[in-house]
Amino acid sequence: MADTTGTAKLTFGDKSIDLPMRSPTLGPDVVDIGKLYAQADIFTYDPGFTSTAACESAITFIDGDKGELLHRGYPIDQLAQQSHFLEVCYLLLFGELPNKAEMLDFEHRVTNHTMVHEQMHNFFRGFRRDSHPMATMVGVVGAMSAFYHDSLDINDPWQREVAAIRMIAKLPTIAAMAYKYSVGQPFVYPKNSLNYASNFLHMCFAVPCEEYKVDPILAKAMDRIMMLHADHEQNASTSTVRLAGSSGANPFACIAAGIACLWGPAHGGANQACLEMLREIGTVDRIPEFIARAKDKDDPFRLMGFGHRVYKNFDPRATVMKESADEVLELMGIHNNPTLQVAKELERIALEDEYFISKKLYPNVDFYSGIILDAMGFPTSMFTPIFALSRTVGWISQWKEMIGDPTQKIGRPRQLYIGEPYRDYVPVDKR
Repeated sequence: MADTTGTAKLTFGDKSIDLPMRSPTLGPDVVDIGKLYAQADIFTYDPGFTSTAACESAITFIDGDKGELLHRGYPIDQLAQQSHFLEVCYLLLFGELPNKAEMLDFEHRVTNHTMVHEQMHNFFRGFRRDSHPMATMVGVVGAMSAFYHDSLDINDPWQREVAAIRMIAKLPTIAAMAYKYSVGQPFVYPKNSLNYASNFLHMCFAVPCEEYKVDPILAKAMDRIMMLHADHEQNASTSTVRLAGSSGANPFACIAAGIACLWGPAHGGANQACLEMLREIGTVDRIPEFIARAKDKDDPFRLMGFGHRVYKNFDPRATVMKESADEVLELMGIHNNPTLQVAKELERIALEDEYFISKKLYPNVDFYSGIILDAMGFPTSMFTPIFALSRTVGWISQWKEMIGDPTQKIGRPRQLYIGEPYRDYVPVDKR
């Protein structure tokens, strides 16, 4: 629990109240208003909760001004360069990096739970053949509670851990099945001989009639995409998972709620929107036209994949993602692709043009991840499902932390009511 370090005096009308100040390990001090309504009969107004801490958390810290992202204290650039996704999963779930024995045990547990219940195949067939993979994932993940009854008791720490392992293990399988179903291909079962990222790529791109070998460069790039999206503090979908979990809902329902929130284009659809923008621009010679539109305050056009709501100077994930993008494009030999040429020129302009620099419109993680996924052969409809399977470990870690917090209570935001005041009902014949 954060330390109480003093008080802040709030004066309104002829009243005054002292509120406790609390200091986190990192970040600004906060004013604790938890008892404000009970003591002063007022509450605060904060649309989007942008100035409100709704919980304590020891998982992820972001300093937007410094461009810093820490998982359990470890900077994301060090993890991306030296670690791998499943090790980061362990770190987020349990709080510390694993030793060798712990890592092997965790990898074994995840790898041996990647298959889904066979009857879930029938569940997929209830969707239209052209269903968006995210629609399928919301339904299937929510339905996991109908198949795995032995890990629904949120008051049992062991069942919570089993549910966590199951979701980390099975979300790539479910995402790959959603993709296969959307393109009319047979489901491909997971292979225990492959690592996490390679297994996902194999399930997406293998077909029964021929051998498919995963290129290690593509597997490394996919592992980084997963790692760089694993958790991002109290964003919209994570807050949704916590809010759903605060009611006591089972973990599968909570993660399904997070997936539904992530589907929104303002959240998880950013890399898809970025690639669609690049395709709209079409060719390098049209870039000046769109740059001019971006600079025009009266034009609704916005450059997607540049700048970030949280990071004010640079996205610490983007540097590593750019490295992977360069490696993947070199491997695939598709530098002459018009969309990628547009992306490269936009990247150059953003890093050199004074307008972009002054507005801090740097290429962010969504800019590069969309390019990588497109080069790998994924349709844009799969971009957000890949984000969802990557973020699952963050969601479940946040949910697990919340359930174990003795101070947590059901979420119940207040409102600033602006409707009609009290009035009496008028019978219909007198209106």
